[in-house]
Amino acid sequence: MSTSNQDRSQPKSNFQGRTLTPWLLLTGIIFIAATMRAPLTSVGPLIGLIRETMHISNTLAGLITTLPLFAFAIFSPFVPALGRKYGIEQVMFASIILLTTGIVIRSLSGAIGLFAGTAILGLAIAVSNVLLPGLIKREFPHKLGMMTGIYSISMNLCGAIASGISVPMAVGLGMGWSGALAVWGIMSLIAVLLWLPQVKRRENRTSATVHAARDKVNLWRSPLAWQVTFFMGLQSTLFYVTAAWLPDILAEQGISADQSGWLLSILQLALLPLTFIVPIIAGRMSSQRPLVVLSFLFVVSAILGLLYGSAGAIVIWIILLGIGIGFAFGLALMFFGLRTRNAQEAAELSGMAQSCGYLLAGTGPVLFGFLHDVTHSWSTPLYVLLGAAILLLIFGLGASRNRYVGENPN
Repeated sequence: MSTSNQDRSQPKSNFQGRTLTPWLLLTGIIFIAATMRAPLTSVGPLIGLIRETMHISNTLAGLITTLPLFAFAIFSPFVPALGRKYGIEQVMFASIILLTTGIVIRSLSGAIGLFAGTAILGLAIAVSNVLLPGLIKREFPHKLGMMTGIYSISMNLCGAIASGISVPMAVGLGMGWSGALAVWGIMSLIAVLLWLPQVKRRENRTSATVHAARDKVNLWRSPLAWQVTFFMGLQSTLFYVTAAWLPDILAEQGISADQSGWLLSILQLALLPLTFIVPIIAGRMSSQRPLVVLSFLFVVSAILGLLYGSAGAIVIWIILLGIGIGFAFGLALMFFGLRTRNAQEAAELSGMAQSCGYLLAGTGPVLFGFLHDVTHSWSTPLYVLLGAAILLLIFGLGASRNRYVGENPN
């Protein structure tokens, strides 16, 4: 019977012997996770309305969606140092307050506030993106898969709901785009209140943490850390390229805009269960290579289907693509905990991987669109995406080995 990597050299949870505190922490994590995507995914469906109301260009309108990605990329490497200096709970508490402030500024302060608030909330979400894997590693070391699955499904489910209800709230309920975006400030405010007990709780420092501070690993020189980083970046690129260009790819095959919108929703629904299930399965395996191979097979089958398959089977290709991306996303989050010894290493690996990952995710859709403009076809960009899937397999096979960053290869 295989033994998970997370069972080696793990500290016990700081919550042993207490029943209420773990549930308070779990509830806080769920609400923070819910605020990590909804303020972003709620914008896309409202871009047209925002552009018309604010009288801004398409370029500036596109900047609203890309600003947070570049904020993630720029700020993520600095977040672990903040968590180490001031404490993970305190930094996350400050970030949720900053997120609430950014949502309010974005919704209520005109054109300048729209972009300033978007940048602020991007910086705030970057903190949770980086520190949550480390927090889960520290407090739930023996339930790493389950807890990663819970926060992952909370993040993605709320993000999907936000994108679906933005237009009905803005138009159907007469709230306008600003009101529809401001609603998510209520959820972040609830997260602030739920996280307050964690700030007051005195953090127990384990011997593993002290040892980690003494023997700090330089992740930027670790081949394993780079494999995790490229895996994270490539799976992010697959998702954001698909989200940006799938309707146009389908239009070239004769699929209407309405049908394309539904198919994009189906893709997101297909990946949702995997973001919960895959971390649980991965946490019980000594090596996650079989899951990496499955992710690759699903993604490649979908891309080949889009290139050569029948338009009548388009739903099948979209579902396969959603399943493949869901596999890769769940694995990427788990690698932060499985390939590190302690919470600080997990946060630093998360910061490194998400910084480079979101740089790829931010430039991927631009490159994809450029290739289409040059070739006047979606075939070449899809072949490039096929190449990205092959690289995902190569780096994933390396990242899924049962090792820790900093260890010498056998």
